[in-house]
Amino acid sequence: MIATSNGAAPLYTEEDWHDLVHSGPGTLAGRYLRGFWHPISLASELPIGRAKPIRIMSEEFTLYRGESGAPHLLDFRCAHRRTQLSTGWVEGDDLRCFFHGWKYSPSGQCVEQPVEPEPFCEKVRIKAYPAEEYLGFVFAYLGEGDPPPLPRYPSLETEDEFTIREWRSSSSNHHNLFNSLVTDPTHGIFVHRDTYAEAGRMAVKEVRCEETDYGHATHQTLADGHTRVAHFHMPSMTHGRRTGSDLGRVDGRSGWHEMFTWHVPVDDGHYRGFTISVIHVEGEARARYMADRPKRRARPSDVPPAEELVASVLRGDLHIEDVNAMYREGKIDAHFLTSIQDDVARLGMGVVPDLHAERLGRFDAAEALTRQLWMRELRALALGLPLKQWRHDTRLSVAPVG
Repeated sequence: MIATSNGAAPLYTEEDWHDLVHSGPGTLAGRYLRGFWHPISLASELPIGRAKPIRIMSEEFTLYRGESGAPHLLDFRCAHRRTQLSTGWVEGDDLRCFFHGWKYSPSGQCVEQPVEPEPFCEKVRIKAYPAEEYLGFVFAYLGEGDPPPLPRYPSLETEDEFTIREWRSSSSNHHNLFNSLVTDPTHGIFVHRDTYAEAGRMAVKEVRCEETDYGHATHQTLADGHTRVAHFHMPSMTHGRRTGSDLGRVDGRSGWHEMFTWHVPVDDGHYRGFTISVIHVEGEARARYMADRPKRRARPSDVPPAEELVASVLRGDLHIEDVNAMYREGKIDAHFLTSIQDDVARLGMGVVPDLHAERLGRFDAAEALTRQLWMRELRALALGLPLKQWRHDTRLSVAPVG
């Protein structure tokens, strides 16, 4: 759900509401994104009494956790001499500047100016943004006015165990958003053909996509006749299920897991992904899988970092089959290989993709609808028309693959 401002909307051209990539301050897509809650950090990376700088949508902020345990988000700089606030000290739930000791409350109000003979705190206030911890992440609302309620996921709140992770990529946020298994279900049998579980059975025969109250649902009919459904939540969260060959090896069948992923721009050429994974392996097999997971994700010391391998493939120094051979020889695991394969495909599109130059096909129905929804809402925002009030669907739950 987006909260709109009562102020006069700036003027935009038609080119602006076709621009889905740029999200900095003043851009139309940036204004739209700022009307939603987004995860901005793993909660575990924000200990009590610490502050850190954070960059989201080409803006800098100060994120800190007060001694009460609550997370807070303020402007990047002190109002006094404009130094970086994250270098200061957390005192209670306030933040004191490192430079001259000005102190700010979580509301952004200056409450102390210790070196001023006649303090004027009441006249100094910096921007503050709503922040809330939920499901292992710190969420923030960067828009104007009162925020909408933070969406809740009851099925995850009652789940016995799930894993969370965060990753970063040197590419546009839309590389991943428009090329996930939710919006691009057919890439797996080509990009991941060495690891994609039962590639022939999982080949997609038909894709049908429909708009929902929360975004859209994509119905995929597989070669073996099974159907699976993936969900896209406006503006940038995906919810889908996929099989995993490593799960199958652990429990002797086709294990699978369900993923909820938020795609958050850092700037036009970088993004952060925040994922919740629910592992569907039961009993002793589940315990073995979770115990072995860190080892499977480890990279041998004689294997270059993923970024280097991706860059080598894109330069032509290596071919992707050279990297696939590392997997077949046991030098890298399926997770490491998959991340390289995905980045080769995405970064091969350019750091900031030219979406308008692409020629979409019939199986790109989910991607096409995602773009249509975005452009429709950006046009409405540009013209001052009512925006669709996306309703979070709390009925979505963790459930077996169909």
